[in-house]
Amino acid sequence: MKPIELNTVQEQLDQFLNKPVYIHVETTNGAYASHFGDEAFNVGAYVRNAQVKYSQAKIVGAKGDSFRVGLKLEYGWVYAEGLTDWELFEGDKLLMAGHDPAGRLLVALEISETPFGTNNRRD
Repeated sequence: MKPIELNTVQEQLDQFLNKPVYIHVETTNGAYASHFGDEAFNVGAYVRNAQVKYSQAKIVGAKGDSFRVGLKLEYGWVYAEGLTDWELFEGDKLLMAGHDPAGRLLVALEISETPFGTNNRRD
């Protein structure tokens, strides 16, 4: 993965405008939080292979070196914040992720015209 370059990622997001696409959205502090004591509260969300069609996609700078991506759906929005890196895999699947300073995954947003595999995260 490489650091997000706003204009390049915006172009990639626009490639999927008004097409039925599959999304994967994941956010977690997961098991990492439990390493910092009993006061930590684990949170997470996971959506895989939800088919959507978005009419607008926007990436904006968020906090520090992270970005927020919003996808405007017919009846609402999907967004992910804290994204720091991106890549294309398998030719045309757009993967955006946010990592903490130790490189641990905090948030992911993936977009593809074909469903994502169900046996592992990146197929």
